[in-house]
Amino acid sequence: MSTFWRYLKIQAFMLLCGIVGPIFLVIYFSAGDPSLQWMFWTGLLVTALDVLIALAITAVGVRKSARTAALEHTGVLALALVTRINETNTRINEQPLVKLDLQISGPGIAPFASQDKVIASISRLPMITNRKLVALVDPTTLEYQIDWERSALIGGMMPASFTIAEDNRTYDLTGQTESLMEILQILKAHNIRFDSMIDLRSNPAARQQVQAVVQRAAQQTATPAPQPAASAPGVPYPAPPEPSTAQRLQELETLRATGAISDDEYTAKRQQIIAEL
Repeated sequence: MSTFWRYLKIQAFMLLCGIVGPIFLVIYFSAGDPSLQWMFWTGLLVTALDVLIALAITAVGVRKSARTAALEHTGVLALALVTRINETNTRINEQPLVKLDLQISGPGIAPFASQDKVIASISRLPMITNRKLVALVDPTTLEYQIDWERSALIGGMMPASFTIAEDNRTYDLTGQTESLMEILQILKAHNIRFDSMIDLRSNPAARQQVQAVVQRAAQQTATPAPQPAASAPGVPYPAPPEPSTAQRLQELETLRATGAISDDEYTAKRQQIIAEL
């Protein structure tokens, strides 16, 4: 999206929120009554604030987009391990803000520790509690930005299936962090945009490298899974596994959204779950 169209979109939203300004101006000029001069100045002030705020938001968005583009061009794809999740007791748009302790490592950079505050939305919660995120890191300054789209692949939120025509087979690498990180780095090295569906037939070099990683990962996981032993008579089956932290947090968000629990109960239970991590 160009800067101009970005500005128009934000300006339209700001004018909608601060529509009282333009309304006062229209009333003043339509009425032609000098006693309504206060409407002119109030409307002018509100409209000017709308324009200035829209310009400021546009500038922030442009800088963020430029930083992301620069990191995408020269940055390194690194694995950011979440070592600790801390509550901030702050919510943004009804979504909790959490502070993450991260241990970041990647090719060509020395491992380093950092902290980052992120909005723990419903879509991000499973990635955060999975404790494995992908970050774009500037190798010179070590500035970084969490890439939530790539993190979804690494965290198993997005299926990782690869079809190789020569084998006429589809390989599932979901959850194989090391292999998926290697594939993401290959795609970035060849300037191939990461998307939910990628066709590498037009890029033989990248296709060959990805195929080698997929086949190697498949060989490493080719050992047959042990068959479960039949339960002895009178011996109960083992209890089902406990729900994951992500599932517990999602269930808690659902209970709060439906009004099944109060805000105080939600806060107390969430802090209890986070403390158990």
